[in-house]
Amino acid sequence: MIEQAVDAVDGDRLRADLEANAEFGALDVEEGRGRTVLPGTEADRRCRERFVDRLEAAGLDVRVDRVGNIVGRYVPPGADPMAPAVASGSHLDSVPRGGIFDGPLGVYGALEAVRAIDASGCELARPIEVVSFTDEEGHKFGDSLIGSAVATGSMTPEEALALTDDTGETMREGLERIGFAGDGVLDARAWEAMLEVHVEQGTRLERAGVPAGIVTGISGQTRCRIEITGETDHAGVTGMDERTDALAATATLVSGIEALARRIDTERGTTVATVGKLEAEPGAINVIPGRARFTVDIRDTALEPIERILEAIETKLEALEAERGVETVLDRLYTVDPVPMADSCQDAFAEAAGEAGIGSRSIHSGAGHDAMLVASVTDAGMLFVPSRDGRSHSPLEWTDWDDCTDGIRLLTGALTRLAGE
Repeated sequence: MIEQAVDAVDGDRLRADLEANAEFGALDVEEGRGRTVLPGTEADRRCRERFVDRLEAAGLDVRVDRVGNIVGRYVPPGADPMAPAVASGSHLDSVPRGGIFDGPLGVYGALEAVRAIDASGCELARPIEVVSFTDEEGHKFGDSLIGSAVATGSMTPEEALALTDDTGETMREGLERIGFAGDGVLDARAWEAMLEVHVEQGTRLERAGVPAGIVTGISGQTRCRIEITGETDHAGVTGMDERTDALAATATLVSGIEALARRIDTERGTTVATVGKLEAEPGAINVIPGRARFTVDIRDTALEPIERILEAIETKLEALEAERGVETVLDRLYTVDPVPMADSCQDAFAEAAGEAGIGSRSIHSGAGHDAMLVASVTDAGMLFVPSRDGRSHSPLEWTDWDDCTDGIRLLTGALTRLAGE
């Protein structure tokens, strides 16, 4: 029965769903296919309404919770309706000028898996729930993973609904305006497990020529903000040996962070560090910068290398104060621990890949996903499919349709295993 369910996955139907979804918030671009779908917008409303229609057309019972999480519930014939469900899904929102696969592949892929399971007559012991989490990307209301944060209890519905966008509109007002402020709260703790299929957003699978990556864990992350203060002076009359240049001091630190991250990554293969935002004051072409502020984002699958980079930054800041006469401040904004994926979910994907004859490899995720929060309350697993040239969060984001179909075939096999127990 499992093989029949896997064989019943309809790649053309999956493609049609993804292409139809791509029309909402579609961009006029010279190359690729892009969309902008932010929570509480007209494009978001249309995405949601179509998804609900497709869930209902497949015979699923649909509910929407207070923060707009959408769940379609499938109870196979003979299954215990009271047994904890196995869930699968992702998100429908996008970054501004994003691609068409990031998020929707996991949402519509989960629906396609259920349709295939139902068509095959596969007997399961548990229900399956298809979920679309609200505002995974966090580009409107100032926080990411909002829907899954509420579903896992790390954020209250009241906190989420009170978040505001740049115009002062709250999430509550946005959801009410588009008709997706529902009732109750989705409780991920009630799930037996949750699986998420996602585009890799990197080049490892493509370089290896492997169509599927079984995620072993999601990297932890530390973000900090650094301020270096020197003296503002005239660029023409202040000698090079008389300067306390905040930006020049910053430059040595930035290059040092990159060099250290490269060395550690050579050992581990999972370490990255990024200076993504830098501001210098006063920002005039003929004035020596007196102050520089910048951010540092450090990620790895273990905390030790993250802490090693932070310690090196602190040591370098002390040296800059002594050698260059600047003042420095480091604020650690937050740290998110690395999250392992459940062995049971990895095994389910691996067994499905073996039986389907689809090549796979173990891989870690450097980006955050809804599954990382779900993993704090129940078993969670992820499967990556290749991204062409590693592009994502861009209209150039692309995953071949055959790779999308293979990924959902593996999802179908893994879901039948987990829901059959």
